[in-house]
Amino acid sequence: MVHVLSRGFPARPSIQREYFELTTIPAPSDSHISHPVSPVLRYPANQPPSHKPPQFRKSQLHRQYTSLLRSTPLLLIFQHNNLKSNEWMSIRRELSAALTTVDQAALATDPTTAALHANNIKLQIVQTGILAAALRVVEFFDPSSIPQTTENKVRTATDPAINTSRSLPDARPLPDSPAFTHALSRTAHRLARASGRTHGLEPLLSGPLALLTFPAVSPAHLAAALSILAPSPAFPAPRRKANPAYHEPAVQQGVQKLMLLGARVEGQAFDGEEVRWVGGIEGGIGGLRVRLVHMLQGVGGGVTNVLEGAGRSLYFAVEGRRGMLEEEEKKEKGGEEKVG
Repeated sequence: MVHVLSRGFPARPSIQREYFELTTIPAPSDSHISHPVSPVLRYPANQPPSHKPPQFRKSQLHRQYTSLLRSTPLLLIFQHNNLKSNEWMSIRRELSAALTTVDQAALATDPTTAALHANNIKLQIVQTGILAAALRVVEFFDPSSIPQTTENKVRTATDPAINTSRSLPDARPLPDSPAFTHALSRTAHRLARASGRTHGLEPLLSGPLALLTFPAVSPAHLAAALSILAPSPAFPAPRRKANPAYHEPAVQQGVQKLMLLGARVEGQAFDGEEVRWVGGIEGGIGGLRVRLVHMLQGVGGGVTNVLEGAGRSLYFAVEGRRGMLEEEEKKEKGGEEKVG
């Protein structure tokens, strides 16, 4: 707004003046000159760069599935078809009851046993595509096979290679560097896809899937789980008198919507028949060890018999030849005496 003076001349507009203060940057001290400056961090040290953004749910599921596959020696793969929440709840209830019965029987047999796995056996729904990617990383990527060179290693401020007279590099390698070998790294993703190998579970990783994970290979717990989730003549379901809750409509409808596809046992792909064979081992792991000992003893006995048989045959052949020579000598001596 312009004000007009009494004589008719306009007044000068007000001017806002800004004043700046000059500051002098102090010279670097001797300690700054003698010691190098710490390199710049572009990301936290406890969160290395990954192939996918780590804040996404898919990345966290990939990390969870990778850890699950590496720490689970036995897992069953089921296909589920539109199970309702009450059906899932009922199935988990009956499964937990059956597994707890196995633990109680083990405690009754041996109070000091450590084979109590009922609380650690979980039935969970998984994302099929993410599980397939995690399985490729677990099967086909070995972090120890990546050579670590001096360029890949982390450079710190105490590294004498860092000089203050030149530009400082980043404190961490680039995201594509082979120095990063975690499950979400770009190196793991690239090498797993380029391996060209198969793990045997590719035909099963399709459609809606659920996993039943075991912390240890326990045939007794596996048999109890199969009798609940996939009953068969070898693993019959509980009878109505013994367990009326199992025959409720929610449980029966849910079991009919579950189909056993296969399993992963100690890193190997198993089909349904092989899974039932593992569950049918009498005596559990102890029974399997007894069978293995008997088999090895039988093999050892067979090898011993073969080796002894070869030596025995040679001995009999030599003894027989010696007897023949002795008889010939006796005949010759008898003939000479008659002639004399």
